[in-house]
Amino acid sequence: MQQSAADLGCAPADFLRREPVVVQAGVSPSARKYLKQPYAAYFVSYGSNIVAAASPVLLETVQDYLKQFPLIHSFEPPHLHVLHEALRPFGFGVCTTAEYWLPDMNILRPLPCKYETRILTHEDFAGLYLPEWSNALCEKRAELDVLGAGAYENGKLIGLAGCSADCDTMWQIGIDVLPKYRRQGIAAALTSQLAAEILKRGKVPFYCCAWCNLASARNAVKSGFRPAWTEMDVKKLDILAEMNRRN
Repeated sequence: MQQSAADLGCAPADFLRREPVVVQAGVSPSARKYLKQPYAAYFVSYGSNIVAAASPVLLETVQDYLKQFPLIHSFEPPHLHVLHEALRPFGFGVCTTAEYWLPDMNILRPLPCKYETRILTHEDFAGLYLPEWSNALCEKRAELDVLGAGAYENGKLIGLAGCSADCDTMWQIGIDVLPKYRRQGIAAALTSQLAAEILKRGKVPFYCCAWCNLASARNAVKSGFRPAWTEMDVKKLDILAEMNRRN
């Protein structure tokens, strides 16, 4: 909650209120490094309410939306269509929704893998910025990729979990396994092993996936993570159109 407060420009206690909280979006040097600031609008919920940061032009629209629908339905259709249509005259629309996970310290432990595993550091990632490892590593922010766990068969990399130092206290885990080697527990082994290594370094591992990505959510659960908070963002309509063309 402290990090989300830094991301949005609110107080940590705002996430525990029973009513929506809307603040004006600004720029925070301690926000997660991949967030594009200032936001058009950004929504975060830890389950008690929704806290949103919105640009001046969208403040009233966001406030009206959060007053209109109950918390448990505000991040799902059909209500999101109402928000999207309200944003459209300003040239914006609803973009992505995601679920974020934190480790359950009573459950998390490094899981075994039937293949050889190795802990990797930033220097080991050279040459690995390839499409098959695009969830584990991010070439656009390669300097943030600080730690990883790899699985190998006869010296060939078959699975990779990587983490990026997205903020001072929290490192985000991403995971890729080659299609031929999936459903063998490799993802959970690498995710849990990397999470343990992150904790050894005094950082908090966190994990993110789209709500519809059940394979990733199952991996989070198997690895010892539990749902912690949800997010939704708003972007310009031309950005959404470009995303749809690219996908």
